[in-house]
Amino acid sequence: MLESVSQLYYIRIILALVMLLTASFLDIRKREINDMLWIGFGAISVVLIFFDTDVWHTVFTLAFAMIIAPVALLLWRLGIFGGADALCLIVLASLAPMQTLNNTQITPFTSLTNAAIFSIAPIFVNIGRNMIAVLRKEDLFKGVEASKLNRAMAFCIGYKTKNIPKYSFSMERMTDGIRKLDFSLKHAENETFCTAENTWVTPGIPYIIYITAGFITQIFYGDLILNMIPR
Repeated sequence: MLESVSQLYYIRIILALVMLLTASFLDIRKREINDMLWIGFGAISVVLIFFDTDVWHTVFTLAFAMIIAPVALLLWRLGIFGGADALCLIVLASLAPMQTLNNTQITPFTSLTNAAIFSIAPIFVNIGRNMIAVLRKEDLFKGVEASKLNRAMAFCIGYKTKNIPKYSFSMERMTDGIRKLDFSLKHAENETFCTAENTWVTPGIPYIIYITAGFITQIFYGDLILNMIPR
């Protein structure tokens, strides 16, 4: 048996980080994560229960943390993110349930809500990229029929690519021979990457990267949303 609960606490954090960093690397490089990664770390989370000095408290904590499971599965079914992201959140909840190294309050949803906040970051990158293009006198919407509102939305969530983009999704569709912007919600697992040049796209950044950033923030800072609320 391990000497203390605190040791097991740190071990859970380390294992969670190993899992998340491995998943992020695989998703960036191959855009595919073998389910054995989740099965392996899920099995480890079960084994760790029996090394705890207070098994019933651990089981209760795990059960409470698992309320993230139906939410993750629902977001997957809605196409907000892929099945690997849903499995990642579920296994993370079992491996490091509400783990943190600070005294601030967290919830079973902290990693997810932190990830949601970090997922906004590409908007600022897109705006910066498009601003540079405008300063270079590039006609970003040449040949595209779009209202001012749609142009503003495209300016924030995507960019005009000149070459075939890598791991990006098209934001355009042809209607009666006219190019128009398309902001319809597409399923994260079923949508294919764009293979056209000179078109508006939105970057297909793996959501696991945001989950990893959200968990690391949870460990060292806590819940970004809760910490914003005055006490």
